[in-house]
Amino acid sequence: MTQPELTPADLLYPAWNVSPRVRAFVTTRNGGVSEPPFGRWRSGEGRPGGLNLGRRSGDDPASVEANRARLLAFAGVPAAWLEQVHGAGIADAHEVFARAQAGEPPVRADASVTDRAGVACVVMVADCMPVLFCDGEGRAVGAAHAGWRGLAAGVVERTAARVAALAGVGADALHAYLGPAIGLTAFEVGADVLEAFLDGAGHAGAAEREATAAAFAARPDAPGKYFADLAALARLRLRRLGIGRISGGDACTATQPERFYSYRRDRVTGRMAALIWIAP
Repeated sequence: MTQPELTPADLLYPAWNVSPRVRAFVTTRNGGVSEPPFGRWRSGEGRPGGLNLGRRSGDDPASVEANRARLLAFAGVPAAWLEQVHGAGIADAHEVFARAQAGEPPVRADASVTDRAGVACVVMVADCMPVLFCDGEGRAVGAAHAGWRGLAAGVVERTAARVAALAGVGADALHAYLGPAIGLTAFEVGADVLEAFLDGAGHAGAAEREATAAAFAARPDAPGKYFADLAALARLRLRRLGIGRISGGDACTATQPERFYSYRRDRVTGRMAALIWIAP
């Protein structure tokens, strides 16, 4: 029996007021053909298939390719798939797609941008935060993969700067959407992560350093361990650039197994994707 196609109910959409030329969404774990542990959280609830998009997740390769085909058929445009490395490298989405079409290896980067229609910038996640950017007129868009390493390395700031430059506007004219990621109550980190962010905030002044420290909650039962708020840290960096139109950041992957894949929670798990493009 053929499974139903992907539907809008299987996706999350940014709540922003921008040009209709900008198209964007984030997938969930639902709406595909993958079997457990990559399928739906509970068997027997509605459609059984999971929309795992990760080729290196351990899932059946045929299921992953079917899921990717289903995703792109829904979007109506091809995507610039990256080889993500938890860094701050940025690629041009059309160049990434052209290289893939030529049979070249995937581009190693954690963000892509474009000012041309017809190819989606895409990043994959399973706890790390996807951050989507556009200007209000839809002249340029970008997607960044922001786990703690990439965030500390400046992937959000660098992606915003590239999108702003392509659009011919200041960064303060951009809109940003924070997709689902591991939340404050689930993201345990060590003192090294806290120090990395405090060091990065040092040159921004005492107020930002204090706000950065406030994004970490010490665990009294585990000295040297903290819970980190990725969304709060991303907002701080966006506001430092003057970006005030920020939405999202309230969906936790680790605590909502019925909706999201989570590597921290399950270890063996699928991958979701965040896409943004300029409509042809």
